[in-house]
Amino acid sequence: MEWQFLGSVAAATVILTVPAHATVYLTVEQAQQALLPGIALTAFPLHLSDAQKAAIEKQSGVAMGKSAPRVWRGASGELFIVDEVIGKHEYITYAVALGGDGAVRGIEIMEYRESYGYEVRNAEWRHQFVGKTAKAALKLDGDIKNIGGATLSCRHVTDGVKRLLALYDVALK
Repeated sequence: MEWQFLGSVAAATVILTVPAHATVYLTVEQAQQALLPGIALTAFPLHLSDAQKAAIEKQSGVAMGKSAPRVWRGASGELFIVDEVIGKHEYITYAVALGGDGAVRGIEIMEYRESYGYEVRNAEWRHQFVGKTAKAALKLDGDIKNIGGATLSCRHVTDGVKRLLALYDVALK
């Protein structure tokens, strides 16, 4: 009886100490309005060929991943793209808005699941991407500043934006 009780207490302690850090900051609709206010967007089905995927990976130096980004298009060529990258252990869901010229108009972190590194949501850090195109270096500690304690999140979001800019260049413009 005593062993069963101690086992139950130990199991409860383990369950209670497992952190739950997923934070949803924005829905798709909220991110669309934050990045492209007042612009009507229509879902744009994205079907990439193997050749396009290879070209995107070659241009960006970043693997495409398992799932394709979700894309919406505005009447003047604006694009709203939702994608995911891995943080350290969990996925970061983020959105990128591109103007009709393929330049970044803004990025938003929509959902963050890690217990640290969430500073990538800071407006000042995200603003570094505004105006960047597929021709930009997009190098962490180069044209994109790192945040101490959030290096992997910074690196992976930067790589994700670089991949989405290559996606624009190869398949969306």
